[in-house]
Amino acid sequence: MLSSLVLTLVVTVVSVQIAVFSTTIYLHRSVTHRAIQLHPAVALVFRMALWLSTGIVVKQWVAVHRKHHAFPDEAGDPHSPHLAGFWSVQLGNVFHYVREARKPEVVEKYAKDLKDDAWDRYLFNNGTTGVLVGLTLLCLGLGSWGLLAGALHGVSYVFILSPSVNGLCHVFGHKNFDNTATNLQSVAFLTGGEGLHNNHHAFQRSPKFSYRASEFDPAWPVIWVLTKLRLAQPYKTIKEALAQPQES
Repeated sequence: MLSSLVLTLVVTVVSVQIAVFSTTIYLHRSVTHRAIQLHPAVALVFRMALWLSTGIVVKQWVAVHRKHHAFPDEAGDPHSPHLAGFWSVQLGNVFHYVREARKPEVVEKYAKDLKDDAWDRYLFNNGTTGVLVGLTLLCLGLGSWGLLAGALHGVSYVFILSPSVNGLCHVFGHKNFDNTATNLQSVAFLTGGEGLHNNHHAFQRSPKFSYRASEFDPAWPVIWVLTKLRLAQPYKTIKEALAQPQES
């Protein structure tokens, strides 16, 4: 039983990080902000991983996040802890997200550049199906322990990691740049770099979220490798943009 529990916990950690890296590299940096152009095959792998591990519908997530950047901690921000309250966002971020994602006018306005392809129409827009398929795969690999892995995965991603970026990283931490977000390296370690939120708000198209030598963006080595393999083409990093301020 102990070995099964340990294996379940290991699988949970791996599955959560698959969801995290798919979110930050594909969904956030590539699709939402065009900070990286991914090879279609790589993008498809990320899309599949995101569908199985989160069930997120890409256009909805992109629209909500772009609206957040349009009104950071101002009236109109879908999930500002300064407006809705820290605990409301930290513990209930998913409800703020769902409320906004279900508004057709929000998706139309902020994600109008995204067009459905066949993968979206037949698979990826069916988020519930993706989660069920992902849970089934966990159960096929772990037996009944797969249910525990799926539950821990969902709680970690939906109620701990994602909310920490919108909650903690808009209230606590340090700032390199003048905006309402903050940097928390501890959160960045767990979220593929997303905790370096102040840096991101200052340079939304930077594919690398770290700026100072003391900061580490866990997703950047993955992006660097993909770039060397000619499977990704990143936009300017923060330092490169600062070196050419007229183009930032």
